[in-house]
Amino acid sequence: MREIIFDTETTGLDPASGDRMVEIGCIELVNRVPTGRTYQAYFNPDRPMPSAAEAVHGLSEVFLSDKARFHECVADLIAFIGDDPLVAHNAGFDFAFLNAELAICGMEAVCRSRMIDTVALARVRHPGAKLSLDALCTRYGIDRSHRTLHGALLDAELLAQLYVELTGGRQIGLELAAEAEDALLASVRSVVRERPFRAARPHAASATELAAHAAFMANYSSPLWAR
Repeated sequence: MREIIFDTETTGLDPASGDRMVEIGCIELVNRVPTGRTYQAYFNPDRPMPSAAEAVHGLSEVFLSDKARFHECVADLIAFIGDDPLVAHNAGFDFAFLNAELAICGMEAVCRSRMIDTVALARVRHPGAKLSLDALCTRYGIDRSHRTLHGALLDAELLAQLYVELTGGRQIGLELAAEAEDALLASVRSVVRERPFRAARPHAASATELAAHAAFMANYSSPLWAR
């Protein structure tokens, strides 16, 4: 099964008020395992970057000024995500911005039936707990020491690890280990079965050996074991 983990960075919180997407990062999973295929792009939003947003992701108006517009990259993005499920943290936010950008391009929205929200998954598994990406990475021991600012591809990489954990990643790993152990034991058993039968070697002393031993023991005139 192919799934796409993705994250976005934006100029603000609400695409309906004119906020735009400025970065998207995607990670491909097949059967919950990263394949190494990724997609990442920055976009020129054609609008100023609020200081509050820049403080979160570090993407300045100057940095984005020479980047492509969304409509110039959308074909590559759509080709990468295909028709597969899309996994995001607080996915409604990311879907809203993705679909707003698609609407500006006159393209069909991505159906929300494809949406998998890791916040919703975490809420079921850990009711009442903190559900931020940072908090959940800490809970599952996912290293985020290199994350000083938000970044779409970086956050997607962290989220991919978290998603695997939330959907039974460690149990999957244990099952795979058990299968490997069973295969190893089976191969050992087959080798044991293939070894030819060999009768036990005789261990009784011969008559010559018994006579030699008796002659040797006769040298002792008063042994302790004879008292």
